[in-house]
Amino acid sequence: MSTSVAFEKAKAEDRAALVGYLPAGFPSVEGSIEALTTMVEAGCDIIEIGLPYSDPVMDGPTIQDAVQQALDGGVRVDDVFRVVEAVAATGVPTLVMTSWNPIERRGVDRFAQQLQDAGGAGLITPDITPDFAPEWIEAADARDLDKVFLVAPSSTDERIAMTTAQCRGFVYATAVMGVTGARAKTSELAAPLVARTRQTTDLPVGVGLGVSNGAQAAEMAAYADGVIVGSAFVRTLLDNRSDEQAALKALAHLTEDLAAGVRAR
Repeated sequence: MSTSVAFEKAKAEDRAALVGYLPAGFPSVEGSIEALTTMVEAGCDIIEIGLPYSDPVMDGPTIQDAVQQALDGGVRVDDVFRVVEAVAATGVPTLVMTSWNPIERRGVDRFAQQLQDAGGAGLITPDITPDFAPEWIEAADARDLDKVFLVAPSSTDERIAMTTAQCRGFVYATAVMGVTGARAKTSELAAPLVARTRQTTDLPVGVGLGVSNGAQAAEMAAYADGVIVGSAFVRTLLDNRSDEQAALKALAHLTEDLAAGVRAR
C-alpha cells in the first residue's frame, strides 16, 4: 500500500500524518515487530523500518546505538523483510529506509521484488539522488513502489525540482543540516524548505530530523504534510531496555503524544 493513502486520509481529517521509524532487529527481530506494531496501534500512520548498516550516513548517536545492537544480534536483510511483512499486515503503509550499498549488494531488482513480496510500500534512500539511481527508479516504477528521495536546506531549487520529479508517495525534507537526533527545538529551516519543495510538486512533504514530543509535532504539522520521528522512539526503547513491558508502554505513550500533536496544528 502506497503512503499516498495515509497522506490522503490525514488530509481529509485536516491534520498531518505521523511517520514513525525504528531499525529492524532492535532490540531483536521479534522485539522490533512488537515495538512497531505498538506504534501503529497508538497512532502512527506510516512506518519506516531501518535496515541496519555498519556505515551510516545520516544516523546520529542514538540510532547508531540501536543499529549496532541489531547488527550485534545478527540481523540480516531477510530479517528486515520479515519485519516489513509483519508490520505491513497491520494495513499501515510500511517503508524501508536504507543506505544504497545493501540494495546494490543484493541486486536492485531482487531487492525491489522482495520488498514488494513482503507488502512494503517502497524505499527511503537518504544517500543516493535520483540522477544516480536509474536502476532503482526502473525497478520501483515496474512495481508501483514509493520512491522517497531527500531534499535539504542546502538543495538548490533546480536540485529540488529534479528530486521531486522522481519521487512517488512523498518527499522527505530534512529539517536540519547534520545527523539525526531529537532536539530541544525544531529547525527554523524547515518551513522555508517545505515551501520551496511545494513549488515543484503536488506530492505530500514529510519533515524529519529532530521532533521529540507532541508540541514540536504540532509546530511542524502547521506547515508539513507529514511529521517524521525516529530518534525519540529509539531513545524511548534504549531508556527502558531492561524492562520490555515498560518500554512498550512508554513507546505507546510517546506515540499518543505525537499523534495528538499532528492533530493540534
